[in-house]
Amino acid sequence: MLNIRGVKIEFLGHDGFFITTLDGKRIVIDPYNVPDKVGKADLILITHGHHDHCSLKDIEKLCKDDTEIVIPIDCQSKINKILGDKMLKINIASVGFKLKAAGLDIYPFPAYNIGKEFHSKDENWMGYLLKLGNVIIYHAGDTDKIPEMENLKYISQEGEEVIALLPVSGTYVMTAEEAVEAAIVINPHLAIPMHYGAGVVKSAEEGEFEDAQRFVELCKARGINAQILNKAAY
Repeated sequence: MLNIRGVKIEFLGHDGFFITTLDGKRIVIDPYNVPDKVGKADLILITHGHHDHCSLKDIEKLCKDDTEIVIPIDCQSKINKILGDKMLKINIASVGFKLKAAGLDIYPFPAYNIGKEFHSKDENWMGYLLKLGNVIIYHAGDTDKIPEMENLKYISQEGEEVIALLPVSGTYVMTAEEAVEAAIVINPHLAIPMHYGAGVVKSAEEGEFEDAQRFVELCKARGINAQILNKAAY
């Protein structure tokens, strides 16, 4: 677990993170194969409709009666399948438009591929920016290094810390080397690798963890603070 000014960040594996705010709100982003004991969430953010990001069994596991969910529009029909009797509030997000959910400001940010078709810009899929006190968390979603990242170097003010959660495994997202170039553009206070170790891109035997290690090593060589966040144990 990482504690940044009272904001707690836990890595759930793949692109999944569990964030606890200063006032105790529990936010989960892109849960996938999360353990049963992880507990319930006040807010769930889904970046796009692929099964390893919009996982119905994991969303259902995390939901309580008043959980709010933020999704791109293509996930709506999937989420409706698990509503049942729960009085969940579904918030449809669109890139570039701020919304409020669970009392928090949510900023959907573009996430897409360049030169490959896994995550088309036309899909309006996204990452998320969260401002939690003096901590800004950028979850990049499934993306390549995109021109819009240039805007992220201006998101923080004096006294605020930016934490960037960046995919590093290649194929569907940035390679470790490309993610380092993105981190240089964003210039966060801390960069954390994600999108590895779940067997989605490669088998575990092919060394996805090595992608995260290489990312951290290359970041440090370029003057970017980076660390691997160990998967939370429940």
